[in-house]
Amino acid sequence: MSLIRGGMNRGLPSFSRKADIIQTQCIILHVLPFNLVEFGRRTNKAAWRRQRPFCKMNGLPAKCTRIKNMTRRPCAGINFNPHSRSASIKPFIILISVFCLLPPCLLFFHDLSSMADHGAPSFEKPRLVVKKVLAKSQEDGDGASVRRSIGRPELRNLDPFLMLDEFTVSAPAGFPDHPHRGFETVTYMLKGAFTHQDFAGHKGTIRAGDLQWMTAGRGIVHSEMPAADGENQGLQLWINLSSKDKMMEPRYQELQSQEISRVEKDGVDVRIIAGESFGVRSPVYTQTPTMFLDFTLQPGAEVHQRIPESWNAFVYIVDGEGLFGDPSAAPAASHHVLVLGDGDGLSVWNRSERQLRFALIGGQPLKEPVVQHGPFVMNTHAEIQQAFHDYQYGRNGFERARKWKSQQ
Repeated sequence: MSLIRGGMNRGLPSFSRKADIIQTQCIILHVLPFNLVEFGRRTNKAAWRRQRPFCKMNGLPAKCTRIKNMTRRPCAGINFNPHSRSASIKPFIILISVFCLLPPCLLFFHDLSSMADHGAPSFEKPRLVVKKVLAKSQEDGDGASVRRSIGRPELRNLDPFLMLDEFTVSAPAGFPDHPHRGFETVTYMLKGAFTHQDFAGHKGTIRAGDLQWMTAGRGIVHSEMPAADGENQGLQLWINLSSKDKMMEPRYQELQSQEISRVEKDGVDVRIIAGESFGVRSPVYTQTPTMFLDFTLQPGAEVHQRIPESWNAFVYIVDGEGLFGDPSAAPAASHHVLVLGDGDGLSVWNRSERQLRFALIGGQPLKEPVVQHGPFVMNTHAEIQQAFHDYQYGRNGFERARKWKSQQ
């Protein structure tokens, strides 16, 4: 869930009958203390009996009849009648007075972790930036330029994430025919268009704002080439698969820009590629549990996004600069990846004069050995060797690879 300044999601707990709780709270806070004082002033059984219908009418008989369980010491300033309940009422009046001073949220909404106050985060342990890496340009594919952040010597991987590239490609450069095994690739277009085709006959073009989530599994051979004039820009994320899923059948999930869940509120615009934000979930199924959120913050806006505490998470800044995790920290600017420490949520503030765009990505760590060689990611060196043999000889998922060639 996300929380933002002004009109935020308060994330109150789900009750089956909220109206009943609110009604009971109002009776207790505003009516019951007065009537209990009246009980203290009356010292005969008839008066007590006249008050019991009030309790019953408001569904509070237990609260009235249980007064006898408190001490029977007489109340100061009141004539003591051993046959009345007034002798034990004063301590209860004091208790109710304190009860009246407490905020309603502390009395009934026990799930305080889901609430916010005036835009402030409600995290028990906010995540802070523990590592900052600049994504430097390098050549990849056939003349393509990429800014690699995860997957370089400074940040080899961040379980379950293997690589993150921000690519900028103009024809005729691109990524011609190449194989994959053992992981998923997520391609999210920021500008222009890319055409994808594979050895199974799948072909399509994704444009700015579109998403392709490809599970390579036991094997895919495909090409990815620019399909628009000028620069074609996007993000590609590699997500590891667990050992039990590495040899699963390949599959695709593709969403056009208008099909991606989106929320706009108080200067915050989020496109929910995977996971959940502002109570809205993405329809994308992630084999390895993953969150992928594309945030744009206008000047002066802030956002507080929950992240599962056991997950690893990072931020990639696409454009602009902002404050991440700590409002007193130095701002971080575009093309940096920010690795986040432990915690249950991240706060971000845009205090610049231009908009800030960043991707917040998190995932459940697999905690398995990672052996990577080029486009193959397995758990052992023997499995990598097997992947090369399968690709070379066209077997175990690569049967169609030997005779296939993309048509560009």
